[in-house]
Amino acid sequence: MAYLIGVDIGTSGTKTVLFDEIGNVIASATVEYPMYQPKNGYAEQNPADWYNASIETMRAVMAKSGVDKTQVKGIGLSGQMHGLVMLDKDYNVIRPSIIWCDQRTAAECDEITEKVGAQRLIEITANPALTGFTASKILWVRNNEPENYAKCRYILLPKDYVRFMLTGEIATEVSDASGMQLLDIPNRCWSDEVLSKLDIDKSMLGKVYESPEVTGQLTEKAAQLCGLEKGTIVVGGAGDNAAAAVGTGVVENGKAFTTIGTSGVVFAHTSDITIDLKGRVHTFCCAVPNCWHVMGVTQGAGLSLKWFRDNFCNAEKETAKYMGVDEYYLMDKQAENVPIGANRLLYLPYLMGERTPHLDPNARGMFFGLSAMHTKRDMLRAVMEGVAYSLRDCLEVCRQMNIDISDMMACGGGGASPLWRQMLADLYNCPVKTVASKEGPALGVAILASVGAKVYDSVPQACSAIIKTDKVQNPVETNSIEYEKYYKLYTEIYPAIKEQCAKLAQL
Repeated sequence: MAYLIGVDIGTSGTKTVLFDEIGNVIASATVEYPMYQPKNGYAEQNPADWYNASIETMRAVMAKSGVDKTQVKGIGLSGQMHGLVMLDKDYNVIRPSIIWCDQRTAAECDEITEKVGAQRLIEITANPALTGFTASKILWVRNNEPENYAKCRYILLPKDYVRFMLTGEIATEVSDASGMQLLDIPNRCWSDEVLSKLDIDKSMLGKVYESPEVTGQLTEKAAQLCGLEKGTIVVGGAGDNAAAAVGTGVVENGKAFTTIGTSGVVFAHTSDITIDLKGRVHTFCCAVPNCWHVMGVTQGAGLSLKWFRDNFCNAEKETAKYMGVDEYYLMDKQAENVPIGANRLLYLPYLMGERTPHLDPNARGMFFGLSAMHTKRDMLRAVMEGVAYSLRDCLEVCRQMNIDISDMMACGGGGASPLWRQMLADLYNCPVKTVASKEGPALGVAILASVGAKVYDSVPQACSAIIKTDKVQNPVETNSIEYEKYYKLYTEIYPAIKEQCAKLAQL
């Protein structure tokens, strides 16, 4: 029996899971670490925390499992995307990493757009200039910390820094590199044009691999620290969403997944490069060689329900404690007793502005149609439906791009709600499923490692053998017809108030 390790280097902590070759969890371990916010809008982490957590968790799963280290055939790395790690000529970290949620780079985004051209930037990198992406962070350091930029010899992403520490290789892979805004997305290589226009030295960037390719091997020092065999292969791995796609089997045309976490994501696989020239969705290289994915993001998905819970559901919280159940379970049961349309009440989930399809930081949430007859239960149902409508918006952009979606997986905290999954099935008009394994990104990169180690011949073959469906929610035709009426009205509300949202932001 072969064993594979998946290391998921997240924002709050690193989770490492040891799997056997058919995807069973043998052992797992998690180590948390802090995020630093030296100023409002800033977000930084210490790269040493990621590496130490990766070492500690790999050592822990090996110790717990009792598996012979020679049976571990490969390691896959997943992680938070977009973070900037800068190394000097001696491979020392120059400054804390500026991570994905940092918002300091608005001026640099304007600089990128001016130098590359708005339309040309989307044609090459498949995205408009965004504060979250790595390129604007590089320019911010150059503009604001020239002494640090002058020392910089190598630029890495978070998981790729861990790779370097494990293998000594400066390397990345296509899915994570897609979020740097320096990659030529159609051609899956660094863009000489973008690098030239932004005056960034290409030699600072790592070699770009496909996600299941072998990028290096554990050094003797790293192997000893991890409790593994020297020479164990480390594959390219993937950014967190691309890894989650593999971990849910979204690796072929027609397949997609919806995540309801703090934000919401609709992620669709495609074997053809398709770019939305309006920049409403992200097109990235995916973890399957020579394929891509399109990803729509809605900012206030699970966040909307959490906001409602924290402000209006103290009674449910108290009752849940006495019953020994989750408060969201009780909230689900309440919302189930309200008809589709929440008695003519609609909710816009734009608590944090919006990305897909509106790209408007000034967008704000609202209840539309509120009357004296409405109760808390109606508002709760409206919040859940409003989030589902916003995810349908993401799906509609994908469909406008002629991306086939006929098989949908649900994941994230909200994906555990049968009511929310049924709403999605009815609104998408296709079955919505969950997978038996809840390991997501860690399983995804372990699958990539299994391909790199030649346990399986391809990513789709490995997923076919490993991924098992758990629950299935089929669309109900009468529900779909009823939701369609409310969804159509929902799509008309934001355009009617966009101008007022902008005025509100100026007050």
